[in-house]
Amino acid sequence: MKAVTFQGNARVEVSIVPDPGLKAPDDVVVRNHVSAICGSDLHVYLGREAGIEPGTVMGHEFLGEVVEVGKGVKGLRAGDLVVSPFTTNCGECFYCRRGLTCRCTQGQLFGWVENGRGLEGAQAEYVRVPLADSTLVKLPPEIDVETALFLGDILATGFFCADMAEAGPEGVYAVLGCGPVVLFAVLGARERGAERVFAVDVLPERLALAERFGATPIDARESDPREVGKEATEGRGADAVLEVVGSPEATRLAFDLVRPGGIVSAVGVHTEAQFAFSPVEAYDKNLTYRAGRCPARRYMERLLPLVTEKKYDLAAIVSHRLPLADAVRGYHLFERKLDGCTKVLLR
Repeated sequence: MKAVTFQGNARVEVSIVPDPGLKAPDDVVVRNHVSAICGSDLHVYLGREAGIEPGTVMGHEFLGEVVEVGKGVKGLRAGDLVVSPFTTNCGECFYCRRGLTCRCTQGQLFGWVENGRGLEGAQAEYVRVPLADSTLVKLPPEIDVETALFLGDILATGFFCADMAEAGPEGVYAVLGCGPVVLFAVLGARERGAERVFAVDVLPERLALAERFGATPIDARESDPREVGKEATEGRGADAVLEVVGSPEATRLAFDLVRPGGIVSAVGVHTEAQFAFSPVEAYDKNLTYRAGRCPARRYMERLLPLVTEKKYDLAAIVSHRLPLADAVRGYHLFERKLDGCTKVLLR
């Protein structure tokens, strides 16, 4: 089959690799309909997260049709349309029972193989899914596959970020970097009743999308977000800052924007060795800092009605739809934010 494979720092290629097969009774194989390039793929692509083996199939966002079913699988059959979270999960361990499915003791991240162990990714024609009954979500056949794809990662992560921020009707909130997850975090905050959400970025097309999704845009090239935040809150700062960028600069800005006693909700993938603020600064601000990987599987069925009812134009975040064979160009566009690139789908 054709698949996007990691070939070293800032290098991927579309390769011919063996088709996946069943390895365990709880496996299924999915024929991919659509996958995506995610912001967290760039950490692997650019070498910020080290250890992945060259030749590993990239990607973790996918939706498709079940074509092979292991003998131990009970709830799925060939022909089912399914969407997956970006990690597998057993549904029964200590963490799964508490809703922290991203930390399942048996879970694996799609698209990470290291020292011969791990799980191949989803930017491919076929994907093997372990723990299929508890990992995959079955979809109605008439659903829009492009927007349903978002359930398994970026939509869930945006709502998780808003939940950790405790967004609500009385607060003032700031979101940093208007990529796909932040745009969905704006929706998550709005769904929780938030009315005052400021979105910070420097790219006009992304700021326009943030405004379309209900935020007040702040172009950081023209205005200091710190001053705007103070003006909007009688000098206090935001009740919570939703940080999705995953950089020291974003962490520092989030700290500067949040009020004393406020929350920084961080779902961006951080690879730096230390925080951009000190323990004494956090103490002196009575800061609550919440961070981590989204338990996407916990959110997927909750958010499914948002997709099926078409309450929002979720597909507005998609700027490029490319065939799998053109994935190398997709990575180039997405990494460099060329041609107004916000989200790349691979069909």
